[in-house]
Amino acid sequence: MAKRDYYEVLGVSKNASADEIKKAYRKKAIQYHPDKNPGDKEAEEKFKEAAEAYDVLSDPQKRQRYDQFGHAGVGGASSAGGGFGGMSMDDIFSQFGDIFGGHFGGFGGFGGFGGSRGGRRVNRGSDLRVKVKMSLKDIATGVDKKIKVKKYVPCSHCHGTGADGDSGTKTCDTCRGTGVVTRVANTILGQMQTQSTCPTCGGEGKVIVKKCPECNGEGIVRDEAIISLHIPAGVADGMQLSVSGQGNAARHGGINGDLLVLIEEEQHPELIRDENDLIYNLLLSFPQAALGCQVEVPTVDGKAKVKIEPGTQPGKVLRLRNKGLPSVNGYGTGDLLVNVSVYVPEKLSEKERKLISELMDAESFQPNVSLKEKIFSKFRHLFD
Repeated sequence: MAKRDYYEVLGVSKNASADEIKKAYRKKAIQYHPDKNPGDKEAEEKFKEAAEAYDVLSDPQKRQRYDQFGHAGVGGASSAGGGFGGMSMDDIFSQFGDIFGGHFGGFGGFGGFGGSRGGRRVNRGSDLRVKVKMSLKDIATGVDKKIKVKKYVPCSHCHGTGADGDSGTKTCDTCRGTGVVTRVANTILGQMQTQSTCPTCGGEGKVIVKKCPECNGEGIVRDEAIISLHIPAGVADGMQLSVSGQGNAARHGGINGDLLVLIEEEQHPELIRDENDLIYNLLLSFPQAALGCQVEVPTVDGKAKVKIEPGTQPGKVLRLRNKGLPSVNGYGTGDLLVNVSVYVPEKLSEKERKLISELMDAESFQPNVSLKEKIFSKFRHLFD
């Protein structure tokens, strides 16, 4: 099923400000919150969809890539479709709960943003960046790739908790598992209450009593991983795709970072890319251009036959429809533009010179005045 436009999901315009996007997401999150819609799978999916849209549109870099390349620019490399489909509701709450002021109790005591988790801090793994080389043929069709990366993964001994055994952790005595400490100070304006991250547990709400011997209590270890990617057709050099959750694992079972895939386009030996169009410079001999012929030109997946009409002039552009590259957003396919040039011999034998001399004054070999005017008018604007 195709993803909806993120602006449409939040109900904002494409030039909406960061504050408008934040308010729109807050409204959607309240409307479709699982605690407000118990057992409603459709509401839960809309809640996740709104969180995915906010994740992209609230980040200036992700928003720029989305505006330029659509969904492929922010999640197109993910074989599972990217986004929040593989994240738990708890992950979404921990990542975006701050837009509700850290607590959600004012809206009926919903557990996600403040009830069960309170102000507990959830670690997030760092993003990874890799470069993937793509040929024009791969770009034309899209490609599945498997890449090997070195990254942090959850410790297999403690399953990412950092603790050795079930009794390796306990609730933090300082914050009593909330992850925050509250202080009350008397001022001339009355009592002022402030909250800050618990200094004992670092905001996690629990402390490790016995550290895992494999990861020394971190919950993550350095290892190699094989990641499967689907890179969509139409990507371009310098484009960055995002694979959600495939970056470094986080300490103590937090949220994984993302894998950012930078596209490197390999130069084709004969074809030049101009956005979705491809350009091929065809060099004809004088007899071929004068008499007409049939030639083969390269395409991204083989060869194509092109008919050259008699009297074809240098500079003529032949257009082969839909022989270019597809749009990354799926909006059509570019063309192959064949730019015709005619080779003029640099050296002639005596016999060749004599033959051409005999034709020099022939009527058919005199420049066409109307053609000359046509060429001049084509380039006149360059000198205005």
